[in-house]
Amino acid sequence: MDSIKLIAKEFDKTIEQRNLQKVLDFFSKECEIELLGITLKGKEGAKLWITWLFENAPNLRFEPVVIISDGDVFYEEFYVNITLPNRKIIRSHQAETLVFENNLLKSLRIFFNPLDFSDIVAKDPLSKFVINYIKKKSRKGLEK
Repeated sequence: MDSIKLIAKEFDKTIEQRNLQKVLDFFSKECEIELLGITLKGKEGAKLWITWLFENAPNLRFEPVVIISDGDVFYEEFYVNITLPNRKIIRSHQAETLVFENNLLKSLRIFFNPLDFSDIVAKDPLSKFVINYIKKKSRKGLEK
Protein backbone atom coordinates (compact mmCIF):
# COMPACT_ATOMS: atom_id res chain seq x y z
CA MET A 1 0.00 0.00 0.00
CA ASP A 2 1.48 3.37 -0.98
CA SER A 3 2.10 6.17 1.53
CA ILE A 4 -0.90 8.29 0.44
CA LYS A 5 -3.27 5.36 1.04
CA LEU A 6 -1.72 4.79 4.47
CA ILE A 7 -2.08 8.47 5.39
CA ALA A 8 -5.70 8.52 4.18
CA LYS A 9 -6.48 5.38 6.19
CA GLU A 10 -4.92 6.94 9.30
CA PHE A 11 -6.90 10.15 8.64
CA ASP A 12 -10.19 8.20 8.65
CA LYS A 13 -9.17 6.33 11.80
CA THR A 14 -8.30 9.58 13.57
CA ILE A 15 -11.70 11.07 12.64
CA GLU A 16 -13.43 7.97 14.01
CA GLN A 17 -11.48 8.45 17.26
CA ARG A 18 -12.77 12.04 17.43
CA ASN A 19 -9.41 13.61 18.21
CA LEU A 20 -9.71 17.20 17.00
CA GLN A 21 -6.03 18.14 17.30
CA LYS A 22 -4.77 14.96 15.63
CA VAL A 23 -7.22 15.46 12.74
CA LEU A 24 -6.03 19.06 12.35
CA ASP A 25 -2.43 17.82 12.15
CA PHE A 26 -3.24 16.13 8.80
CA PHE A 27 -3.97 19.50 7.13
CA SER A 28 -1.53 21.98 5.61
CA LYS A 29 -1.79 25.62 6.67
CA GLU A 30 -3.14 26.57 3.21
CA CYS A 31 -5.70 23.74 2.92
CA GLU A 32 -9.14 24.02 1.37
CA ILE A 33 -12.18 21.92 2.19
CA GLU A 34 -15.22 21.89 -0.09
CA LEU A 35 -18.59 20.49 0.94
CA LEU A 36 -22.25 21.46 0.67
CA GLY A 37 -21.40 24.21 -1.82
CA ILE A 38 -19.01 26.07 0.48
CA THR A 39 -15.23 26.31 0.70
CA LEU A 40 -13.43 26.44 4.04
CA LYS A 41 -9.84 27.66 4.00
CA GLY A 42 -6.81 27.12 6.19
CA LYS A 43 -6.50 25.44 9.56
CA GLU A 44 -9.39 27.57 10.87
CA GLY A 45 -11.60 26.23 8.09
CA ALA A 46 -10.45 22.67 8.86
CA LYS A 47 -11.24 23.21 12.54
CA LEU A 48 -14.69 24.56 11.64
CA TRP A 49 -15.41 21.46 9.51
CA ILE A 50 -14.14 18.98 12.10
CA THR A 51 -16.09 20.67 14.90
CA TRP A 52 -19.23 20.65 12.73
CA LEU A 53 -18.69 16.98 11.88
CA PHE A 54 -18.17 15.94 15.50
CA GLU A 55 -21.24 17.91 16.64
CA ASN A 56 -23.48 16.39 13.96
CA ALA A 57 -22.09 12.85 13.87
CA PRO A 58 -21.74 11.72 17.48
CA ASN A 59 -20.44 8.25 16.60
CA LEU A 60 -19.26 7.50 13.07
CA ARG A 61 -17.49 4.69 11.23
CA PHE A 62 -16.21 4.64 7.66
CA GLU A 63 -16.68 1.69 5.33
CA PRO A 64 -14.53 1.99 2.17
CA VAL A 65 -16.01 0.84 -1.15
CA VAL A 66 -13.63 2.11 -3.86
CA ILE A 67 -10.14 3.50 -3.36
CA ILE A 68 -8.05 4.99 -6.16
CA SER A 69 -4.66 6.57 -5.62
CA ASP A 70 -2.48 8.32 -8.19
CA GLY A 71 0.56 10.23 -6.99
CA ASP A 72 -0.61 12.81 -4.46
CA VAL A 73 -4.31 12.38 -5.32
CA PHE A 74 -6.52 9.99 -3.40
CA TYR A 75 -10.16 9.22 -4.29
CA GLU A 76 -12.45 7.20 -2.10
CA GLU A 77 -16.06 6.14 -2.35
CA PHE A 78 -17.36 4.98 1.01
CA TYR A 79 -20.24 4.65 3.42
CA VAL A 80 -20.30 6.57 6.65
CA ASN A 81 -22.36 4.94 9.37
CA ILE A 82 -23.49 7.27 12.15
CA THR A 83 -25.05 5.92 15.32
CA LEU A 84 -27.27 8.50 17.02
CA PRO A 85 -27.79 8.63 20.80
CA ASN A 86 -31.20 6.95 20.31
CA ARG A 87 -29.31 4.06 18.58
CA LYS A 88 -30.75 4.90 15.15
CA ILE A 89 -28.15 4.35 12.42
CA ILE A 90 -27.75 6.71 9.50
CA ARG A 91 -25.91 5.26 6.50
CA SER A 92 -24.71 7.73 3.88
CA HIS A 93 -23.01 6.88 0.59
CA GLN A 94 -20.25 9.45 0.06
CA ALA A 95 -17.15 10.21 -1.96
CA GLU A 96 -14.11 12.32 -1.35
CA THR A 97 -11.08 13.55 -3.23
CA LEU A 98 -7.97 14.32 -1.21
CA VAL A 99 -4.92 16.11 -2.64
CA PHE A 100 -1.73 15.89 -0.62
CA GLU A 101 1.34 18.07 -0.66
CA ASN A 102 4.37 16.98 1.39
CA ASN A 103 2.13 14.31 2.99
CA LEU A 104 -0.32 16.93 4.29
CA LEU A 105 -3.86 17.52 3.06
CA LYS A 106 -3.94 20.50 0.74
CA SER A 107 -7.43 19.90 -0.64
CA LEU A 108 -10.40 17.86 0.57
CA ARG A 109 -13.61 17.68 -1.44
CA ILE A 110 -16.50 15.74 0.08
CA PHE A 111 -19.60 14.76 -1.87
CA PHE A 112 -22.79 13.52 -0.18
CA ASN A 113 -26.55 13.94 -0.13
CA PRO A 114 -27.40 16.33 2.72
CA LEU A 115 -30.84 14.71 3.01
CA ASP A 116 -29.07 11.65 4.43
CA PHE A 117 -28.57 13.68 7.61
CA SER A 118 -32.06 15.11 7.93
CA ASP A 119 -32.74 13.00 11.05
CA ILE A 120 -29.89 14.82 12.77
CA VAL A 121 -30.98 18.36 11.92
CA ALA A 122 -34.77 18.02 11.75
CA LYS A 123 -35.72 18.01 15.39
CA ASP A 124 -39.13 19.71 15.49
CA PRO A 125 -42.33 18.33 13.86
CA LEU A 126 -42.45 21.01 11.13
CA SER A 127 -38.85 20.37 10.05
CA LYS A 128 -39.45 16.62 10.01
CA PHE A 129 -42.59 17.11 7.89
CA VAL A 130 -40.77 19.34 5.40
CA ILE A 131 -37.81 16.94 5.09
CA ASN A 132 -40.09 13.91 4.59
CA TYR A 133 -42.06 15.85 1.97
CA ILE A 134 -38.87 16.79 0.09
CA LYS A 135 -37.62 13.17 0.21
CA LYS A 136 -40.97 11.91 -1.10
CA LYS A 137 -41.04 14.51 -3.92
CA SER A 138 -37.44 13.74 -4.92
CA ARG A 139 -38.34 10.06 -5.45
CA LYS A 140 -41.56 10.75 -7.35
CA GLY A 141 -41.69 8.59 -10.45
CA LEU A 142 -39.05 6.18 -9.15
CA GLU A 143 -41.21 4.26 -6.68
CA LYS A 144 -44.43 2.39 -7.32
